[in-house]
Amino acid sequence: SGERKDLGRALCIITGASKGYGRTLALQLSCLMKPRSVLMLVARSVDQLNKVKEDVRALNDGHKKLDVRCVQADLEKTEGVEKTVQAIKDTSSSEMDRFLLINNAASLGDVSRSALTFTDPAEVNRYLSLNVSCVLSLTARVLQAFSHRVGVPRTVVNVSSLCALKPFPSWVLYCTGKAARDMMFRVLAEEEPDVRVLSYAPGPLDTDMQLQARRFSGDVKLRQSFCSMFSEGQLLSCEESGAKLMKLLLDDEYPSGAHVDFYEL
Repeated sequence: SGERKDLGRALCIITGASKGYGRTLALQLSCLMKPRSVLMLVARSVDQLNKVKEDVRALNDGHKKLDVRCVQADLEKTEGVEKTVQAIKDTSSSEMDRFLLINNAASLGDVSRSALTFTDPAEVNRYLSLNVSCVLSLTARVLQAFSHRVGVPRTVVNVSSLCALKPFPSWVLYCTGKAARDMMFRVLAEEEPDVRVLSYAPGPLDTDMQLQARRFSGDVKLRQSFCSMFSEGQLLSCEESGAKLMKLLLDDEYPSGAHVDFYEL
């Protein structure tokens, strides 16, 4: 029809929004939200969050009255989850057309070591706390706070990875966390048919995390592969990958609970 799609008046929450892929998603989403929408940016660095807020306002050039809110929170800790949930509860959601939560916050973990070196349960639990436990807790609390209303779609996005499906040597923590998250959201889709659930693997992005992977991956072949991708210009920009996610969200044709990879689109 040629009609331009948008997200309507929406409440959108992005974790890990202060830089990299999260920052890009914030900018791209802001262009799809109608005036008086609320864009909530969650991360640990308040200075970086405020910079993203300024960038969002500059991008929209004052034409939209978007309510951009920054929530400084460490989601590895219960207090961070509580602070984020409270910020959502403080948001008037009665006039919203849509709710969207993007679980983007994640860490790479120690990729320099093999699985047999992780003998300390406390070290493993620290990684899983941010990358799995708090993701489930935050999603559950947020969906409770923004309960089902007829005609108001609720969507939850899990920023996933090929590592959720394929084992990468020396990446045991990251692969485990991503696989657990994918299954977690598949279960959510089964239990909550009124919630649209998507696990989106954005592809190999040119971010700080990729830099860490090139420098510190313990598996030599994997490290060389990442270095070759970088030198040959095969890494994806956050903008390119984010654009495909925006189209997925607007078209809204994926099976709920699906794992969709950038290269499948």
